Amino acid sequence: MSLPAALSARTLDTLTSALGMTVADDVPLTSTMSPEPVGRLRVLRGGPIDKIVTVDLVVPPIGLDSHMIFAFTGKDSAVPHFTLDSVYGGDYFAMHLDLIPRADLAVNLGYLDACYLPLTPLLDAAWQIDGVSAAAIGPRQRALMSPWMVVCRATEPAFEKLGDTVAAYLEHWLSLVDKGVPTPEADLAARDSANRANLFSPEVDPVWNQVTRLLGAEQSERVRGELRA
Repeated sequence: MSLPAALSARTLDTLTSALGMTVADDVPLTSTMSPEPVGRLRVLRGGPIDKIVTVDLVVPPIGLDSHMIFAFTGKDSAVPHFTLDSVYGGDYFAMHLDLIPRADLAVNLGYLDACYLPLTPLLDAAWQIDGVSAAAIGPRQRALMSPWMVVCRATEPAFEKLGDTVAAYLEHWLSLVDKGVPTPEADLAARDSANRANLFSPEVDPVWNQVTRLLGAEQSERVRGELRA
């Protein structure tokens, strides 16, 4: 198993064990590039959150080994969504790790402090790992996430060390799910719907155009639809 696949599997195991969730849908993803499925879309349900969505895409001929997890809290919950994207792109490793805010952090300081302040030393330590460098995403995409997002490229040794960062972010997030968070001033459901529409928009994130070229429009829309809903 590759490093990104192993990290994703460990993270999903921790999530399912802690939350008691099971696979409700397991859909193979196909491509004209291969007679065999190039990936799978899974939806897990049954726990205290809304759902977990995983998308795995593995296409060795083009150097793609990508494993994405989104753990979505309920529409009316203020607990951030958890996400991990672990990738090998042929000549580099990459990661996107974050707790996606459910409210405007600038006007909800108590919410910010409870959800994000404990992540500061973890974020600082991650950027000190030798071999970690910032990924090339612009401020427009960064504005949709949190300032505590880890989005980077990494050497193989650095990627292995980032596993501790992922485990610590996940442990903190699970504590938020368990204990709850301060109630922010926000229309949680409406903000979440708008935020997800932007997060998973091809107009905002060009990776969706690559996914469509790989899987075709129908399957790409199936995946995006599950992430937006």
